[in-house]
Amino acid sequence: MRYTQEFTKVLTCRELSAGIYEYTVAAPQISRLARAGQFVQILVEGKQLRRPISLAGFDAAAGTLTFIFEIRGEGTRRMAEAQVGDTLDLIGPLGNGFPLPEAEHVVLIGGGIGTPPMLPLAQYYGGKATVISGFRSASSVILQEEFAAAGVTVTLCTDDGSAGFNGFTTQALEAHLASHPCDLICTCGPTPMMRGVAAVAAKHGISCFVSLEERMGCGFGACVGCAVDIKQANGTVSRLKVCTDGPVFAGEEVCW
Repeated sequence: MRYTQEFTKVLTCRELSAGIYEYTVAAPQISRLARAGQFVQILVEGKQLRRPISLAGFDAAAGTLTFIFEIRGEGTRRMAEAQVGDTLDLIGPLGNGFPLPEAEHVVLIGGGIGTPPMLPLAQYYGGKATVISGFRSASSVILQEEFAAAGVTVTLCTDDGSAGFNGFTTQALEAHLASHPCDLICTCGPTPMMRGVAAVAAKHGISCFVSLEERMGCGFGACVGCAVDIKQANGTVSRLKVCTDGPVFAGEEVCW
């Protein structure tokens, strides 16, 4: 695995919705290596373990990275206190990202804070992609304008019906597949959602890739804290590490 440590300067920061923050940092080395679906580990002052954060964008020409995270504890709360001009200690890019096969019709499904990793894919596939994103309510919706700007078709779902389709992303996916062709599905979000998406993809015979989110300490395979059961081609099951073997796996390989 090729990655680097980089002390990055915060260029922009904003709160997208309550408790969800977007940061863009100057990271010429990491941005040059980054691929869709990879992540970085961010060192938080006063904390021993870094926080893994998926990449929501990278621009090798500009030398920048964008990441989006939700406050879920003391570490991410401290991350959200960083201001423009501050320095963040990152290592990355980490993990294996999404494969980018040729495809005529792609569906990208993000749930909650699993939505940002879909943005680089949307920008890559453009008009060939449909994005289905799900949130608890209208107050937690993010990135809809950014997806539209990428030229994709956007379907918004909320659990409580306060915005867009009232229901789950899997229901919206089934409705979409009933009238649209699809030869690739990529998803990131809560495990129950991804399990459901993988099941729908398998039912329709569509290739599916999922980005797993597991707690991890190191991010590069040393602590083995993020191991999951993955089915092998010969029928056996192996414990693989999300940080180095993933985070992206074929949906049918995951032991849900």
